[in-house]
Amino acid sequence: MKKKIGIIGCGAMGSQIVRYISKNLSDKSEIVAVSDIDPKKAKELSNSIRPNPLVATIDELINKSDLIIEAASGEVSGDIAEKADSLKKDALIMSTGGLLKKPHLIEKINLGHSYIHIPSGAICGLDGLKSAMIGSIKSVTLTTRKPLKGLAGSPYLKEKNIDIEKIDKETLIYLGTAGDAIKYFPQNINVAVTLSICGLGANRTNVKIFTSPEYTRNIHEIEVEGEFGRLWTKTENLPSRANPKTSELAIFSAIAKLKEIL
Repeated sequence: MKKKIGIIGCGAMGSQIVRYISKNLSDKSEIVAVSDIDPKKAKELSNSIRPNPLVATIDELINKSDLIIEAASGEVSGDIAEKADSLKKDALIMSTGGLLKKPHLIEKINLGHSYIHIPSGAICGLDGLKSAMIGSIKSVTLTTRKPLKGLAGSPYLKEKNIDIEKIDKETLIYLGTAGDAIKYFPQNINVAVTLSICGLGANRTNVKIFTSPEYTRNIHEIEVEGEFGRLWTKTENLPSRANPKTSELAIFSAIAKLKEIL
């Protein structure tokens, strides 16, 4: 029996996932509903595949689907995950920052008692971190380097009155925790939250964000120190052609996790 899939968020990420499912996974799954804050986007995406999925509200989509894929925003992802989990329906959550509002869900995820699935996103090394967590961990640090346009419009820049267009060299924009980072950069740093869920938590995961006019890639470096020794990974991501705030690998990771679920 085909798995009924609903997609919430019809932007660059959601659209690419839909196209992949329609082209490559139609023997195992069927897209039955799509939803977006902008109904026109949802309608356009629905019209782009056959058979046309229902353009639905979030609640309608969850009820109609076996698997819900969230590619919208941290503002709604926590509620989506909670509703899906309570109905014992699989949910693939991309905007992991929203899960911080639901600590009971994070506990269930870490205990393996949840229907919520989290892809690795734009980083590598989560498998090593999970293994290291069996012993004691001293520190987890994420250092991110993003092109200027990848940070444009972030609440942090407005709050600190930073004109990103005036930055002319490599600059440390942010230094703090993953918990604060996702508040300041809700569209840019979900990887920090994903890292924190697999590790020490949002308030004990250190984050550094650099930017420069010379950067052309989204670069994430992870450093973990603990009883096991030291782990260091570096991922140089090409930005999505459709959305520079999203790495192409993040979209690929969602598809890989989807295939794993199916």
